[in-house]
Amino acid sequence: MPERQPFRVAAVQAAPVFLDRDATLEQACGLAATAASQGARLIVFPEVFVSGYPDWVWSVPPRERAMIDGLYAELVESAVEVPGPATARLGDAARAAGAYLVIGVNERNVEASGTSLFNTLLIFDPAGGLIGRHRKLIPTGGERLMWAPGDGSTLAVHDTPLGRLGGLICWENYMPLARYALYAWGAQIHVAATWDRGEPWLSSMRHIAKEGRLYVISCCQAIRRDDVPDRYEFKRFYPPGREWINAGDSVIVDPDGQVLAGPLHQKQDILYAELDPRRMVGPRWMLDVAGHYARPDVFDFAVRRVPREIVRDAAASDPEPAAAAAAGPRSRRGPAGAASARRAPGSSKARRASAAGALRGGASKPMASRGSPRRAPAATRRRTTRRTTRGTARAPGRG
Repeated sequence: MPERQPFRVAAVQAAPVFLDRDATLEQACGLAATAASQGARLIVFPEVFVSGYPDWVWSVPPRERAMIDGLYAELVESAVEVPGPATARLGDAARAAGAYLVIGVNERNVEASGTSLFNTLLIFDPAGGLIGRHRKLIPTGGERLMWAPGDGSTLAVHDTPLGRLGGLICWENYMPLARYALYAWGAQIHVAATWDRGEPWLSSMRHIAKEGRLYVISCCQAIRRDDVPDRYEFKRFYPPGREWINAGDSVIVDPDGQVLAGPLHQKQDILYAELDPRRMVGPRWMLDVAGHYARPDVFDFAVRRVPREIVRDAAASDPEPAAAAAAGPRSRRGPAGAASARRAPGSSKARRASAAGALRGGASKPMASRGSPRRAPAATRRRTTRRTTRGTARAPGRG
């Protein structure tokens, strides 16, 4: 049953035990218990809280190759497997707290080389189950030296008794189409786990809350220079006298864009706020960007939710050689809408059919999540005249 009474949420603004997975997990479990003791039913941690943000990408010059190699090796060693022992421990913490738990981690790509990383947001339910895993679609700037890009298969909104819960990581929140996908899947509570702070980030959080008519919980690490052990040489590249590496500025915003709690500046603490389920619906009579305020007759939007695998079992997935030869060259568009995609490259019907196949859920979904955005019937989408201009916007993906 959906929650009808106001409930409490928490944003944990803290510093991890830098590049120490086990110690950070112990700290996260303790902080979750503290938030739960204050009545929080949804507990949010920052981006890559387990086990730290690689801030050296913004300060260490590329010529320091040996230093960067060593830091990356430690980052991989402190990363987590999903699922794995670390996620089991976090699930236990969610179950002990009796709350939903959202936390950012550095995730190893165990499905392939095991030595590349994703910036990942995990969602656990009060029973301790891992119900969501979102890999950041595109790392920003120097982050691309540390993290691989995710794909659309992990972009989702999750039905919970508290409301429909989704999230994006840091500057993904500046991607209009990524936001719109979550709006169209009915998001009501939006987690913005981040490393960003100050302006214009805080204004952006208010804008997203107003635009999507949803609650926004922006949660950032607050980390001092002294929170990084002195054995890490990259600290010498920070300006002298700099105390805070990140000042935090976590904030909780209501669907009208008004700040409910925070911003919490240069302090390690937990923010709390009361969320009213009625506010997740009421304000949308005026503005519902993925409902009555949308124009599917003008804008055509597709999300590619097919996982992009590094390697696959050809014997299990490919047709027999003779059948493959008869079918002709394979499309490189991936499994979604594959049959239509084998048409001539210039065929607009092929492109529409492939997009429709992806939109209708061609991706396998390992975790329960809300379906793809609603679209107008196919017949309606095809009706055009010479006086009508249709913009085609597609969500970013690896394809």
